[in-house]
Amino acid sequence: MAATAHPGVDSYIDGLPAWQQEICRSLRAIIHEAEPAIEETIKRTVQPYFVLDGNVCALLATKDHINLFVYDPTIPDPDGIINQGHDNATARAIQIYEGDPINRPALITYLRAIVSNNRAGGWRKLSR
Repeated sequence: MAATAHPGVDSYIDGLPAWQQEICRSLRAIIHEAEPAIEETIKRTVQPYFVLDGNVCALLATKDHINLFVYDPTIPDPDGIINQGHDNATARAIQIYEGDPINRPALITYLRAIVSNNRAGGWRKLSR
């Protein structure tokens, strides 16, 4: 794992059922592949967040899926990877169920766009 790995993120993932661990580990690797400078942290007591000049994304395990919250509602989604929260004001989500494929190239492109906007001052500033 990257030098930016956070032990709290490890603990969160390790406490999940095996199929959710697999999804979270895949997402974590994709996030760091998209931008190695992304840092991991824990917010809201236990929730893994990935940040770089602001929130990029966060993981949340539910009973039957994993949510990857992505924090920039202005990024286009031509590949249709966003499947929840299209009208949300601050974040959208990708819900991944056991056995679902992850569109790695599309997710990497999406995450890189968030990072680019964050580095330019954030989507709120850019949308003014």
